[in-house]
Amino acid sequence: MAVSSMTGFARTEGAGQAAAWFWELRSVNGKGFDLRLRLPPGLESLEPKLRAMATQKFTRGTVHAALTMTRQQGALEVRLNEPVLQQVLQAARRAVEITGGTMPDTASLLALRGVLEIADLEAGNALAEHEGEDLLADFGRALDELQAARIGEGERLKVIVGEQVDEVERLTAQVEISPARSVEAIRTRVGDLVQRLLGTDQKFDPDRLHQEAVMIATRADVEEELKRLKAHVAAARELLADGGVIGRRFDFLAQEFQREANTLCSKSNDAAITEAGLALKVKIDQMREQVQNLE
Repeated sequence: MAVSSMTGFARTEGAGQAAAWFWELRSVNGKGFDLRLRLPPGLESLEPKLRAMATQKFTRGTVHAALTMTRQQGALEVRLNEPVLQQVLQAARRAVEITGGTMPDTASLLALRGVLEIADLEAGNALAEHEGEDLLADFGRALDELQAARIGEGERLKVIVGEQVDEVERLTAQVEISPARSVEAIRTRVGDLVQRLLGTDQKFDPDRLHQEAVMIATRADVEEELKRLKAHVAAARELLADGGVIGRRFDFLAQEFQREANTLCSKSNDAAITEAGLALKVKIDQMREQVQNLE
């Protein structure tokens, strides 16, 4: 399944009997999904359907959707009010019977107030009635285009994040094979520390020295942190391979990466391991920044 970003842009155009229009959609990061609509006056009745359509398409991100309309030339519709015309004809026949005159011609009848109605099709309610289905259809096309744009950006981010995961794995392996983690190296560092302490004028309890040596050796062991980092690398690759809506889960995983890197740095008493740990923290921060763009 494809990975989708929360950022994108789309624009669609359409035209009907009364007006021409275009939809413009912009999507940015957001914790949940939020649709912010800007519609011309009188088209508020379309909002529930528009929101339902957008909610079916996206689960995260803030989408700004604006509808801009321009009036078509001749956007007035002339309608015959037949009930009024029938009443006028009935009255005219009665008048002919009474006066013996002639029936009025068609032009005279149409000139009477109320027989003809002129409707402005650009008025909001009329637009919703005449162009509503087309406006909704074009909004649907805009949503499809926005989704395609978000997927395109998401696939680009997927490659970047995948490379960052590879680098985290490389740095983890670098720490794992570091000579400073060998038993001999740890024994040497502890021995040097004990010798420095014993070489002073102060008196130390041998049992206390032994406890301190054990504590130093324990703190120098980052085996558990390395195991968890490798497990997180595997989980990250699985998320990227599965695709879909992975943003929140990957952000949580990035926090776990960060926690292990911090612990590794705090335990380190070797310059090479500390340097690798700091590089890990930088790479994980960069990865988390990219992950926060994913849906």
